Amino acid sequence: MLFNSFVFPVFFLVVWLLYLCLKHRPQNIMLLFASYVFYGWWDWRFLSLLLISTITDFIIAKSMGKCGEKRKGTKKALLITSLAVNLGILGFFKYFNFFAQSFERVVAPLGLHPDFVTLNILLPVGISFYTFQTMAYTIDVYRGNEKPCKNFWDFALYVAFFPQLVAGPIERSTNLIPQFQKPRAITRAMIYSACQLILMGYFKKVFIADGVAPIVNECFATPDKFGGVTLLLGTYLFAIQIYGDFAGYTDIARGVSRLFGIELMLNFRQPYLSTNITEFWRRWHISLSGWLRDYLYISLGGNRKGKVRTYINNMLTMLLGGLWHGAALHFVVWGGLHGIYLAIHKWWLGGRKSEEWTPWDKQRSIIVGTPFLWDMLKWFLHIFITFNLVCIAWIFFRADSCHAAVHYISNILHTGRTGITDVWLYFWFYGICVLILDLLCSIQKSEVPFTEKWNPILRGFGYACILFALIFIGENDVQPFIYFQF
Repeated sequence: MLFNSFVFPVFFLVVWLLYLCLKHRPQNIMLLFASYVFYGWWDWRFLSLLLISTITDFIIAKSMGKCGEKRKGTKKALLITSLAVNLGILGFFKYFNFFAQSFERVVAPLGLHPDFVTLNILLPVGISFYTFQTMAYTIDVYRGNEKPCKNFWDFALYVAFFPQLVAGPIERSTNLIPQFQKPRAITRAMIYSACQLILMGYFKKVFIADGVAPIVNECFATPDKFGGVTLLLGTYLFAIQIYGDFAGYTDIARGVSRLFGIELMLNFRQPYLSTNITEFWRRWHISLSGWLRDYLYISLGGNRKGKVRTYINNMLTMLLGGLWHGAALHFVVWGGLHGIYLAIHKWWLGGRKSEEWTPWDKQRSIIVGTPFLWDMLKWFLHIFITFNLVCIAWIFFRADSCHAAVHYISNILHTGRTGITDVWLYFWFYGICVLILDLLCSIQKSEVPFTEKWNPILRGFGYACILFALIFIGENDVQPFIYFQF
């Protein structure tokens, strides 16, 4: 079921009204049932995979909780079992054909032609998200950072909670399970802020992301038809599209959850205002970057084994992060580019820490009451460089293959005036929309652009404009969220 489908508002309204009529424990059972309906709406057969992950990790975590100091070997064996089950399911449904075909290409020059059976496997929606979520739980229990959940229904709801089930954020059990274990209160302020988040989420998805999608699709489908400037703008528009699409989903998920009295973690924090690549990964898909850091990068040794090993660990983490996004070489290259960016940035920093800063956080000019001009120019230059590095990598992410990505880049480098009508208008209009929204949130350090600090009339006018644009200008065709494929 899609958030932007016509059936979802009806589904949510029924679930929410029932939720308000029930007490704590029945609320959890009802939310679990609703979550399975939500997921099964797409294909009920894959509910079995959700159940397997849920039952396996619940039993294994409880068993690990009973292991004392003298049974460390048993505890480790249980963790390996959990990882094997989860990664085995994920690997089969997402990566079987990829690795089989890659092996065939590697051994073909040696004269070997293994006869693998390639399967037309349907990828279950959200499998990467809930698999990483359950794995984080068992690893935390193994490390002693989390106690095993005693109530099966609470744990099952943690795995299947429908607002964030299919596209995140990838929640930690330490944040979500305690909220399921105790009664929840829904205040008027929570409802008001939730509605703002939902409205902004739909605006980012339907108005911004879906608005630029036709231009992006045309550029990447037929790059030979267009000149370099148009293709470059097509790349920038894809950066806007994927941000609006994914951040929009997260805003809707957080808003819907808040209407149930449940708070999900922030997953995006104006990533295109980052002044370096390390900061970008602190702001983009925060739940995934945090997962990769805590459960992969640190497990590999992090930065504890010297500079060279730190660079290697960064590269391995980002390569696997790229592979997490999709079973294709161009995703691996996308991750590898970010690994190179991060390694270069760490080398440039030396031993210094990467700090976030904005001009308005620094000392202001006494003369004009604004940030110093030099700070503004330096901040803009850093953002410009970082954004363009990210966009180069986005080409590999969006293209159908590495060959298509390289071909697209080569076409950008060739001058030509052939272009899509009004491509500049799309670029400036949607780019300014994103920039204004992000600047307002960044300056106010808020999750929405129009806060309580605003005059009520101005705030109401701002949201009225967004609602008008969403209803009368936004795309009418229902487009699936990009990250559903992962």
